[in-house]
Amino acid sequence: MQRLEKIAKANYGKALRECSNNEAYYALLEMVKVITAEKEEIKGDKKVYYISAEFLIGKLLLNNLINLGIYDKVAEYLKENGKDITEIEEVEPEPSLGNGGLGRLAACFLDSIATLGLAGDGIGLNYHYGLFKQVFRNNLQNEEKNPWIEKDSWLNKTDISFDVEFGDFSVKSRLYDIDVIGYNNGKNKLHLFDIETIDESMVKEGIKFDKEEIAKNLTLFLYPDDSDEAGHLLRIYQQYFMVSNGAQYILKEAKDRGVDLHKLNEHVTIQINDTHPTMVIPELIRLLMKEGIHMSEAVKIVVKTCAYTNHTILAEALEKWPVRYLKKVVPQLIPIIEALNAIISEKYSDERVQIIDRYDNVHMANIDIHFGYSTNGVAALHTDILKNSELKPFYDIYPERFNNKTNGITFRRWLMHCNHELTAFIDKLIGEGYKKDALELEKLGAFIDNNEVLAELDGIKKLKKKHLREFLKKSQGVEIDENSIFDIQIKRLHEYKRQQLNVLYIIYKYLEIKKGHCPTTPITFIFGAKAAPAYVIAKDIIHLILSLQELINNDPVASRYIKVVMVENYNVSKAEKLIPACDVSEQISLASKEASGTGNMKFMLNGAVTLGTMDGANVEIAQLVGDENIYIFGESSDSVIKHYEKRDYISRDYYEKPMIKELVDFITGEELLNIGNRENLERVKNEFVNKDWFMTLLDLEDYIKVKNEIFKAYEDRERWLKMSLTNISKAGFFSSDRTIADYNRDIWKLK
Repeated sequence: MQRLEKIAKANYGKALRECSNNEAYYALLEMVKVITAEKEEIKGDKKVYYISAEFLIGKLLLNNLINLGIYDKVAEYLKENGKDITEIEEVEPEPSLGNGGLGRLAACFLDSIATLGLAGDGIGLNYHYGLFKQVFRNNLQNEEKNPWIEKDSWLNKTDISFDVEFGDFSVKSRLYDIDVIGYNNGKNKLHLFDIETIDESMVKEGIKFDKEEIAKNLTLFLYPDDSDEAGHLLRIYQQYFMVSNGAQYILKEAKDRGVDLHKLNEHVTIQINDTHPTMVIPELIRLLMKEGIHMSEAVKIVVKTCAYTNHTILAEALEKWPVRYLKKVVPQLIPIIEALNAIISEKYSDERVQIIDRYDNVHMANIDIHFGYSTNGVAALHTDILKNSELKPFYDIYPERFNNKTNGITFRRWLMHCNHELTAFIDKLIGEGYKKDALELEKLGAFIDNNEVLAELDGIKKLKKKHLREFLKKSQGVEIDENSIFDIQIKRLHEYKRQQLNVLYIIYKYLEIKKGHCPTTPITFIFGAKAAPAYVIAKDIIHLILSLQELINNDPVASRYIKVVMVENYNVSKAEKLIPACDVSEQISLASKEASGTGNMKFMLNGAVTLGTMDGANVEIAQLVGDENIYIFGESSDSVIKHYEKRDYISRDYYEKPMIKELVDFITGEELLNIGNRENLERVKNEFVNKDWFMTLLDLEDYIKVKNEIFKAYEDRERWLKMSLTNISKAGFFSSDRTIADYNRDIWKLK
């Protein structure tokens, strides 16, 4: 630790022991960057570039120390000098580079690519304010800017810059790199492009800014509000800025390595993460043509170079842009997109597979599927639905291109980083081999009937619940009972994820208590979620949760048995505190709507038991742990898909059932109206009664029944702890190392 002491002395003129936590953090940051600079970059004849609008990388200090193999040594040295490494970590701002599962997956993938020693970099944008900082006022979500970039940070400014041409002006980019350190391996990079003309001061009240001042606002926010035309155009400017820089960088690196561009696909593969980076396909064709390659050959090269990951079943999430928008922002791509459209329309008459539809909209996913060599889903069920339903016309054309790559998570962050106690316990039981080969967690199965092991597992969970109680008290002033059942639903606020279903159960429980039917064990219901600024009903659901929180937590009787907590500004750092403390993992999306989910994997790895529908990766979790170690409710995906096809689900028919009517009517009843806003609450109720597109009421009665069963099962401690240990032992399949090995074997074929 001499190097750390030298840095502290040089920067602050004192020993580490005398430094503040703030000073200690920046000394550690510098030390890690120096050590990382000495590490070898991973090389290979072929390299993958993972292009994504989001990289939700979380705080990096502890993660990097773990991957460098020096975490224990540093933590012990800090302790000897009167410092707590977890307190020092609190100094670090969390990078505002992503929002939800899409971005967190991208971060896990970069970690695993480096850990497996594969040559692969991420390409994205350097957002200054991220999505937004969520602040609760008057039981409403308010959005504020979320700055994170500091003078000393993990960002490394490079001298690499590109010109990016738009319709009526151009900008000059600047590349910033963040080192991605593999676990006991070399390093790759996350390339984040920015512009030096950015003007942070243009953001005034909340997150409002002039959306038309592109050269000043281009990298301010992730997913700027697209409720108007200016917002739509800004998203296209952002996406093109990302892919143009990415494509120019990829070709620069290829030429620097002496790659023959006619054989680009033999040395480069580009993974398109959802549809946001789709324009890399026509842009790469354009740039290859500038290099003197004929268009027909450029198209063939790009088809063999680009691969597409589909992350959604929701039609509205498959981007499509009016041709007139693209003509304004990227007129240079229009002739190429039209040529690609002509290739497809000449071959296929089916309207569903056209690139430009009859309404003059360009379908981005259609470009990806036609002009890439692979299309993958992210869970077995999701891929089956794509092949058999949502993307069937494409599957009929290209069956050989479709494949499944079930998502995964990096155990370095979601176990070793956020649950040191459980990590040490597993090390003691089965050794450390699982850190490189997660399937070794199966060895824990030998301890299922060992009461001493179960008791120690119980003790670890109680400690993590105590830590969460202390954190919520300190951060939000909320008091919860660490001896209660922690029922947690943390994910993006969207109707298909059905936080509103959970809310109706809470109302049910509240009314039961009022009738004298009190739970034997208290329950704490915890939510964490941001709603997109323009997604009105999602923000209304947050208002309903916050209003319920106020009502229940202030009720002298109900609060003895149930509590509701909505965690403010949910992010990776807060997930790291919530997930290890969870008992019941809420994975309750409408069957057929969640592509995969990765929160479900993080929870099971930390010993929570899943309450969920047979949706996304829940299906594979159920297959691995067995029916006796998971709680499944609700209609099947096949049944739900048939309801949509027949349009035979009428929410009002369910609403008229007396029990359901009582719960839904409570939303606009006197107790909640005394706390909440009538307009917001009535919108939520009307959504249930008149639409309920994601069939909440269809599954409500079964959800209540099965949720009561899981809470009862919690009270049989031996049985519960066996379920918990079983879930941990079966989590190995969901390692992102396995996922990336699958990508490489079947899609990238890196050497």
